[in-house]
Amino acid sequence: MFVSDYRRQPTGSRADSSERSGADANRQPSRPERAGGSERPSITARAEASILHADLDSFYASVEQRDDPRLRGRPVIVGGGVVLAASYEAKAYGIRTPMNGSRALRMCPHAIVVPPRMSAYSEASKAVFEVFRDTTPVVEGISIDEAFLDVGGLRRLAGEPIDIARRLRARVRDEVGLPISVGIARTKFLAKVASAVAKPDGLRLVPPDGELDFLHPLPVERLWGVGEVTAAALRERGITRIGQLAQHGEAGLRAILGPAAGRHLAALSMARDPRRVDTGRRRRSLGAQRALGRRGRDPEEIEAYLHGLVDRLGRRLRAADRVCRTVVLRLRFDDFSRATRSHTLAEATDRTDTVLSAARALLAAAMPMIRERGLTLIGIALTNLDDADAVQLTLPFEARAANTLDATLDELRRRFGSAAVTRAALINRGEGLSVPILPD
Repeated sequence: MFVSDYRRQPTGSRADSSERSGADANRQPSRPERAGGSERPSITARAEASILHADLDSFYASVEQRDDPRLRGRPVIVGGGVVLAASYEAKAYGIRTPMNGSRALRMCPHAIVVPPRMSAYSEASKAVFEVFRDTTPVVEGISIDEAFLDVGGLRRLAGEPIDIARRLRARVRDEVGLPISVGIARTKFLAKVASAVAKPDGLRLVPPDGELDFLHPLPVERLWGVGEVTAAALRERGITRIGQLAQHGEAGLRAILGPAAGRHLAALSMARDPRRVDTGRRRRSLGAQRALGRRGRDPEEIEAYLHGLVDRLGRRLRAADRVCRTVVLRLRFDDFSRATRSHTLAEATDRTDTVLSAARALLAAAMPMIRERGLTLIGIALTNLDDADAVQLTLPFEARAANTLDATLDELRRRFGSAAVTRAALINRGEGLSVPILPD
């Protein structure tokens, strides 16, 4: 049996798929640890359900409805050309992120479209995370609107995990004014699935003796690592539910999906996931992207947007005291197909000019493909990150300069706002939206 708290379920709504930035998407929980790998060794599964996954419901749209009473109970779309978020009232019409804005309005003509207010979302996120950290010191932020919390050691101080979760939900509602769904289980994977099932504004406990009864009836898409391609491969073999997948076992799944995916999904289908709630996990990549719409763009305009993305990521990199080795260019074309190109630098760096040089070279090489297929989105990601103080020094040994152009521009933008200084090529074009992310 499962213990369920009350939950409000608007007609036609589905489990929330909260808006995420490209950078924070990289904080999504990784696959279960493998024996002999470089990750922490596996640990024995805990005996009680004491991991919470807390996930704000339709975060951007909920903040807008909180701040403007006229929007409450009405279909709300945050964005414009692209849907960044949709309220549950809008999701009931089939609107999803990142849907084209025109298509969304055809599906729900009476929807209210509001521009994004990133500063408001950032402040709301900080307030919610204060509640998280006041609940338990063991908090692993995944994105600005979700986190794992380990409350296993709080029974004598704060009661049972489900009571802690109820109080957490009440505090977020009362102190921040936002709905939040919480799943409780022995593992991070099951807690996250439980919170998704509980949406919107619900609470779901998966007891240890009911894990497979809860998990096996669910569609295979609930498993981490099952995207469109993997789901299609499974459907071709009549596998649509997690229970059906579990019946194939690791050997059967390896034959269908390959060794790594087979092992991963076999473990999850039996609710095996030994990973701890990790408070020290750092971001593995930084990313930013800009949607360009369907109209044609000349090469100079595309390059100007590239400059803006690199400037933004350079600031984030230095603010986190990180350096990168690899620059990745991400492209989406008119036919919605995608391509990526990458370049690994000889030495790790946090210098904007070095990253920009690599990004421009990647863009120049991809330009014939862009002319042929059109471009609707451009993105940059910085990977192979390391701490800035871990970089091996080269001769002659010199301290990191504090009076560089990068440092001067960073300070100006910190004091006067990100738009205080911009590249001439971006005047009248803007730097695009900067999605809030968790501190690294």
